[in-house]
Amino acid sequence: MRSSTQLDTATTATGSTRLSDSLCTHTPTCPSATSSDREAAHVVAAHPEQGWSLLCNGVLLFEDTGELLPDGQVVAPHRHLAVVA
Repeated sequence: MRSSTQLDTATTATGSTRLSDSLCTHTPTCPSATSSDREAAHVVAAHPEQGWSLLCNGVLLFEDTGELLPDGQVVAPHRHLAVVA
């Protein structure tokens, strides 16, 4: 049987529902979605078969290292390229 958890949500001007800016309940709290170390936040939902994970600070982290921030900003993939000799 699945246990249900109530997520903190907000209704936007268009009437759609979105997650709050942070789902973090850790002590100490995880980095915010606007901080430079935002990828260090805990994973709250992982879907490796689809190539993404949701972090507790509301960031969607994609396997290509791209990110979608809670406010809708897109962070381009930033993985290091292999050096070919």
